[in-house]
Amino acid sequence: MINVGVIGVGTVGTSVVKILEQNKTMITARAGDEIRVKTGVVRNLNKKRDLNIALCNDPYSVVNDPEIDIVVELMGGVDEAFEVVKSALKNGKAVVTANKALLAYHRYELQEMAKDIPFEYEASVAGGIPIINALRDGLSANHIQSIQGIMNGTCNYMMTKMMNEGVAFDAILKEAQELGYAEADPTFDIGGFDAAHKLLILGSIAYGIDAKPEEILIEGIEHVTQEDIAFAREFGYVIKLLGIAKKEGDEVEMRVHACLIRKDAMIAKIDGVMNGVSVVGDKVGETLYYGPGAGGDATASAVVANIIDIVRSGKRAPMLGFDKPLERGLKLKDKNAIVSKYYLRLKVEDKPGVLAKIAALFGDHNISVETMLQRPVDGSYANLLFATHEAKEGDIQRVITALETLDFVAAKPVMIRIV
Repeated sequence: MINVGVIGVGTVGTSVVKILEQNKTMITARAGDEIRVKTGVVRNLNKKRDLNIALCNDPYSVVNDPEIDIVVELMGGVDEAFEVVKSALKNGKAVVTANKALLAYHRYELQEMAKDIPFEYEASVAGGIPIINALRDGLSANHIQSIQGIMNGTCNYMMTKMMNEGVAFDAILKEAQELGYAEADPTFDIGGFDAAHKLLILGSIAYGIDAKPEEILIEGIEHVTQEDIAFAREFGYVIKLLGIAKKEGDEVEMRVHACLIRKDAMIAKIDGVMNGVSVVGDKVGETLYYGPGAGGDATASAVVANIIDIVRSGKRAPMLGFDKPLERGLKLKDKNAIVSKYYLRLKVEDKPGVLAKIAALFGDHNISVETMLQRPVDGSYANLLFATHEAKEGDIQRVITALETLDFVAAKPVMIRIV
């Protein structure tokens, strides 16, 4: 009998308990031992729950219980969760977590603490998609050349509706909140931070890069409008929030932002609340992983799979998949040195000489224009839509800063990178 303690019996935790009970016979056969949830930890003991397990409100009563073999951390947050998981590891208990924020900040410390204690976290990235095991185990013979991921279902749902139905950003955000896809405060999702935490975890497995969220480029989708959608459609693009990790020489670039992606690309076809991750290995080529990125049952499926794996194999592999540095000398690329093509939207006064001044400013900052469109806004203003050739991030940021100072530029310039 393997005893499990679930710290955080919310949507996902409840699904974990129910899956272990409902699929008990099959799970026992696959794990080779019976698994039962001995205790669940909740914040409010007075709330009624349709669960046949003992409940308490003290996580340390679980991590200090000598009968608990596996601690499942689903409480969320960073600091308190870190202390609880550390205590579990100090007590020699295997850990399963779905906490992407915890791992974004403390994954290397936790690997050092865990050593040969099983520590699994499949559910922390892309919900029910087994991307962690694919990257850490299935593709372990490959140098990973790049990762591109749609890893936030809220943003993907919103961008799909904006592309396909012409819905304005504010309207689709309200709809996403009503449907439960977006929180009352949606900043974590639409600002790109949720996807960034997930990208950092994948980047560690692929490259051994120990970066924190503050060190990588993170932008969201708040600035995308139907003008941008129209440009994308006209030139054969779709717009997605994408997490990108890519190795070039001894540097790894990591970034999360809205992207214009060719509509015939594999990852461009992933719509709605679904997630998808493209991984390119030097031997296998491109592989694509697709599925539900959130939701109680989908995320709990990954949590339970980790529990089964620990029981079945007593897994002792390093948490991130390596003991020594994967490749010596790899470092995080400076954000300003990233090279991309760019789309720019400028609202300007519609008068002679404006375009010439903007073109001169681009030239002064090493920006070469590939495509330009002009769209009238009203009698006095026009939107200028530019697609550039490849340029450095630092140069495009400097030209945006310079554009903001011009008296004929009527609104903050909008920039979207082109992949």
